[in-house]
Amino acid sequence: MDKIPMTAEGFAALEVELKMLKGTERPAIIKAIATAREHGDLKENAEYHAARERQSFVEGRIAELEGVISHVEVIDPSTMSGTVVRFGASVLVYDEDADEEITYRVVGSHEADIAQMRISITAPLARALLGKTIGDVVEVTTPGGKKSYEVCDVSFG
Repeated sequence: MDKIPMTAEGFAALEVELKMLKGTERPAIIKAIATAREHGDLKENAEYHAARERQSFVEGRIAELEGVISHVEVIDPSTMSGTVVRFGASVLVYDEDADEEITYRVVGSHEADIAQMRISITAPLARALLGKTIGDVVEVTTPGGKKSYEVCDVSFG
């Protein structure tokens, strides 16, 4: 498997989630299963089935996080500079259709969160912006049609 680019903050967040799942969730689920077993017949025991379902979800998430963490390549954007859009860059763009400026940060796919304006390096907008510099205009095809963005500023850190 290829290396997965990620910022230090994104990597730390994954490690915190993994630690919580292993240290808090897993023991709580084991206790819930044991308590549900004490109630007798497991075939009709909703608590037992719910706990087992939760256990399955948590174990799957633990396996996923361990797989991702083992392939992460942490990239520190604060060591970068320049005006070319690269991984970790904060990019101020002018949305020509909406007539507004928006700042996006290009991050790894496992740490993307549009509510915090962090877009995945694999997202169409990020792919269009990569390699561009201040003053460049990119056109991105969205479900609502084509949108144009002008790169106004690029910063790292």
